[in-house]
Amino acid sequence: MSSLIIQCKKLRDAAKVLGIADTKTKNKALANVAKRLRIHQEYIMQENEKDVFNARKAGIKESLIDRLRLDENRIEDMIQGIQKIIDLRDPIWNSDRVWTLENGLTISKMTVPLGVIGIIYESRPNVTIDAFALALKSGNCILLRGSSTSIHSNRALVYAVKEGLKESGLPEEIIGFIDDVDRSVVMEMLTLNEYIDLIIPRGGKELIQFVIENATVPTIETGVGNCHIYIDERANLKKALRIVENAKIQRPGVCNACETILIHEQVASEFLPQLYKQFDGIVDIMGCEKTRGIITVKTAEEQDWMEEYLDYKVAIKVVQNIQEAILHIDRYGTKHSEAIVTESLENANLFLRQIDAAAVYVNASTRFTDGGQFGFGAEMGISTQKIHARGPIGLEELVTSKYTIMGNGQIRE
Repeated sequence: MSSLIIQCKKLRDAAKVLGIADTKTKNKALANVAKRLRIHQEYIMQENEKDVFNARKAGIKESLIDRLRLDENRIEDMIQGIQKIIDLRDPIWNSDRVWTLENGLTISKMTVPLGVIGIIYESRPNVTIDAFALALKSGNCILLRGSSTSIHSNRALVYAVKEGLKESGLPEEIIGFIDDVDRSVVMEMLTLNEYIDLIIPRGGKELIQFVIENATVPTIETGVGNCHIYIDERANLKKALRIVENAKIQRPGVCNACETILIHEQVASEFLPQLYKQFDGIVDIMGCEKTRGIITVKTAEEQDWMEEYLDYKVAIKVVQNIQEAILHIDRYGTKHSEAIVTESLENANLFLRQIDAAAVYVNASTRFTDGGQFGFGAEMGISTQKIHARGPIGLEELVTSKYTIMGNGQIRE
């Protein structure tokens, strides 16, 4: 029996305890973990520095190293995320539907935990805490498999979690951590249907595709973020400039950053020089022929419209109208986050209705597609599929349902 199966057996046993734990017990455990994160903050940051050093030594680009880095503010964000989850309504053993049949049977549709959730993720050690906290509050055990780039950080965070759990009355085994970075362990994890109820991949296109193609355990597809912002002919250009700057520059290495800007031809000659000035020396720009007729930038090739850069790079296209913008997004978008900047209610509604994406914005940055920003406390990832969960995966997406039927001796004739 492999060490992974042994660990999964412990998770499955712990799930029976956690699944019926009351809200007070779960919230106490979360509060204890938050306290331990603060106590072990220096140790966590020291371990994180090892990962950052190794990543830089390996030549990983700075925008991706930024996703890896932990500092006091980011650890505090994790702690505050836990507090928000504590404050949220417990999603377990609730019912929004109860009815009684003519024969006297009373049927209730109740929310229950999934059981054991596995998450496979790259860099971003904050996912360790986000995934654990959401899983615990929703009554699920969690099996974590991070990447080699964040191994020291993840070990330190899991240590803090287990220290917190020791004081809570819940078994430490509700969290599992795969310390082995060998890819063969991932292959084994993907086929453990007997022990794992759901797997969530969170990372780049290659990781997500690998999980989808090889998993026999049910998965939620979290998507690559080739996100667009369309500047409409009726846009407030001052507002548009601020939105685009935020969506591209604030944190370019995340999935909700903007990768392509579409601009209506009637405002392109006014807007593009302003945008060029704002991006000059910061963002590498690739543009279509019409864009290059207004500003001097590199030529956008076909591949540029498909790219999730996760870097200080952006592709720009001038379009004839909103219909061309929508068609472009339909062709190249990844159904993650799309935005329109416009003062036209008609165009805003058209964009909202016709764009097929998990999150669609009017006059706001795509950077808000995030569980914390949506009020979920944290997220397991951003789902771009349409079955079960779509958008930020929070507490409500980590439960399933069962029907309870109360009778008094009824039999079916």
